[in-house]
Amino acid sequence: MIKSVGAVLAAALALAGCKTTEEAARSVRAKWIGEPIDRFFVENGPPVSSYALDSGGTIYTWRGGEMDFVRPAQYQTRPAFSSPMKVSERTTTVTAHPAPGVTVTRSKTTSSSFGFAAPQVTTMVRPPQHVHLVCEAQITADDQGIIQAVRINRDTEGAAFSLSRCGDIFGD
Repeated sequence: MIKSVGAVLAAALALAGCKTTEEAARSVRAKWIGEPIDRFFVENGPPVSSYALDSGGTIYTWRGGEMDFVRPAQYQTRPAFSSPMKVSERTTTVTAHPAPGVTVTRSKTTSSSFGFAAPQVTTMVRPPQHVHLVCEAQITADDQGIIQAVRINRDTEGAAFSLSRCGDIFGD
């Protein structure tokens, strides 16, 4: 029980640090608007394309954080058919108060069954998936090379339990 509570708490803390695409966009705009475009490219890698504007500025398309992996298949094991089993279950709960303000509750469940065990069958519920992670942004710089705007135009899920690949890259 304590292990499962700890796992839930750890997962909640991990997700609390995750950024969404919109949070990543706000973060990258706050950091980079007004900064030289060359500094962005030195820190994050070169653009994949650019488009010259009549005003003398340039719109760059930048892509980074690319990573591929295969998400394994998911399987479920269940009885091949229902068996005529008689099941008996009993739960005993003991509550103790070892100190003021402290309550300890212990539960013990025992079960038994009579009959025969049905054969098990394993079925695939989700096939393996090829996953491509990427963050892509359009960055507009003026004729002096100063970043004027940043827009995230492609963002996949992030690595591990992250919600945004751009959040992985541009997180604080």
